[in-house]
Amino acid sequence: MGRLATLDPAQMDDAQKALHDRIAARRGGVRGPFNAWLHSPELCDRVESLGAYLRFETDIPMALKEIAVLLVARAFTSQYMWRAHVRFALRHGLTQEQIDAIRERREPPLRSDAERIVYDFASELLRDHQVSDRSWNALVGLFDARRAVEFTALIGNFCMVALALNAFRVDLPDGDEALLPA
Repeated sequence: MGRLATLDPAQMDDAQKALHDRIAARRGGVRGPFNAWLHSPELCDRVESLGAYLRFETDIPMALKEIAVLLVARAFTSQYMWRAHVRFALRHGLTQEQIDAIRERREPPLRSDAERIVYDFASELLRDHQVSDRSWNALVGLFDARRAVEFTALIGNFCMVALALNAFRVDLPDGDEALLPA
């Protein structure tokens, strides 16, 4: 059982209810860390807006974003994030072989220069907490400065989400099993 009770929409204050309804409309439901973040409506509002921008509104290809998200989920052993994003990764063109390699902490078969650049950048940032000039320049060369900033923020945002999921001990949906080894 998670550490924070899921708030009942009928018992939410106006700010919580408005956020709940917005999140449900934008994301098809209120799941994951959002149930916990609704305990702090101001925080929830800001975090959800940033996450929605980075995930849905930037023009970085979704497959490249999902490589980074899976690397974050694996780095933090975030079972909930992993379960949620494996489906998105497959939907956006990653292969099961790539996903399995990331799960096993192996380098996945990378099919393009773009996949190589984002994999190297995200892996280095998550491992070393900084990136080399080579990795930064490759990312800027792939995207541009704006998109490189957005991609870096995407990684940071999902690190925050992974930590929140782990700290709140957000339960996997009923019937789902943990897929990541410790």
